[in-house]
Amino acid sequence: MQTLAVAEKRETLAAIAAKMRRTSLGMVRAAGMGHPGGDLSAADILTVLYFDVLRIDADNPKWADRDRFIMSKGHCSALLYATLAEAGFFPREQLATYMKPLSMLNGHPDRNKLPGIEANTGPLGHGLPIGVGCAKAAKITGAPWKTFVLTGDGELQEGSNWEAAMAANHFGLDNLTVIVDRNRLQQGDGTEATITMEPLADRWRSFGWAVREVDGHDVGALADALHAVPFEQGRPSCVIAHTMKGRGVSFMENRAEWHHRVPTEEEIGIAMDELVERPE
Repeated sequence: MQTLAVAEKRETLAAIAAKMRRTSLGMVRAAGMGHPGGDLSAADILTVLYFDVLRIDADNPKWADRDRFIMSKGHCSALLYATLAEAGFFPREQLATYMKPLSMLNGHPDRNKLPGIEANTGPLGHGLPIGVGCAKAAKITGAPWKTFVLTGDGELQEGSNWEAAMAANHFGLDNLTVIVDRNRLQQGDGTEATITMEPLADRWRSFGWAVREVDGHDVGALADALHAVPFEQGRPSCVIAHTMKGRGVSFMENRAEWHHRVPTEEEIGIAMDELVERPE
């Protein structure tokens, strides 16, 4: 019976992730701008966080004991907005205003405009330092909530991340988890062609973090890892989620140009057909 319940949960999460891919890609097409490749690579991660892991209340977005989630890769805002709307933070109809003049759904998330957003992000390398501050505040006050930060892998070229990583270890922030969307592509090229990152897990460990690597498109593996934090008492946790840029759309997968390209009318039709079922 328990196995059946687990299987049903995974099936539900996979279906939500497929919907988030379709919704965010449709938003990018309608707006004529966005970052679809990264939206598609991170869809399973955000789905597991918002629909299985985070302690949040869409009816009370400022609940004092809520978990904090910071989308450091803020350029993937279409996915974040689609997820927040699906979770009930604001009406789904509002998604149609994405990127429009005076819309609350900016290209980068703004906590002053929409409920459910913890930090204004977009300038890469800012999310983890903010997350360290959140986690430290919880430690000081004895608050029970956890902080989760999603970073891109190309974003880790910013030195501010590693200063924050050192501070998190120094302060023993075992209430902090960073998730790396490891799709190995950034704007224009592969991450390893830009600045070598491997062995990435060992680098995090050398900064004092407890690390697990998972398939970032396996909702069950993601849920298991994120429910298990902290991996070690007294140490911050890092989940390296191995993903694929453009996941689920054949002509977008592993293609750097889809970091910031908008699908044509013909392409969006093909993509939506391919995204009817969760990609395997």
